[in-house]
Amino acid sequence: MVVDDHPMWRDAVARDLAESGFDVVATAGDGEQAVRRARAAAPDVLVLDLNLPAKPGVQVCKELVGANPALRVLVLSASGEHADVLEAVKSGATGYLLKSASTEELTDAVRRTAVGDPVFTPGLAGLVLGEYRRLASEPAPATGAGEPRAPQLTDRETEVLRLVAKGLSYKQIAERLVISHRTVQNHVQNTLGKLQLHNRVELVRYAIERGLDEA
Repeated sequence: MVVDDHPMWRDAVARDLAESGFDVVATAGDGEQAVRRARAAAPDVLVLDLNLPAKPGVQVCKELVGANPALRVLVLSASGEHADVLEAVKSGATGYLLKSASTEELTDAVRRTAVGDPVFTPGLAGLVLGEYRRLASEPAPATGAGEPRAPQLTDRETEVLRLVAKGLSYKQIAERLVISHRTVQNHVQNTLGKLQLHNRVELVRYAIERGLDEA
């Protein structure tokens, strides 16, 4: 699904994706419309602009990913501002691509986003990983029960979590462990559920806080 408030740009992106073999199930021109149509069309990947009327893109992302954590969101924005990138990732976006990207870069990014790989315009991936580490250096919020959470992860879930914390993509993790993309995604979703976390940002913070990226 493609969401952008500029009709010509929206139509061009949808056309390019369709010509590359993707099934474009819906498009939308503002935030409210995007939420309604995404819930109805249930896309696997949402290509989302941030600057939308009615409701900003980060809010669209937060609402839709919150309701369906399996949804992959690729932000396609004219802004390369660090604050915009970090806000998008924190809201649940899987990746962030600038609108200066070529059609080939866009279609490759959508394919990678579909299998859960984080995709960023060159230079932005390091920024996001740096933010993970900054967040991990801050004191963790109290759980309210006086005791830290101690969920029981399987050995394989812990192994996948360690590789996620090291910054590996789902594809790289699958190759390293000789398992499928889908299996990696399932382990990540199960781990999110057990840890009561909501997205990859929180997951990486949890792992870095416990030194799993150093293991």
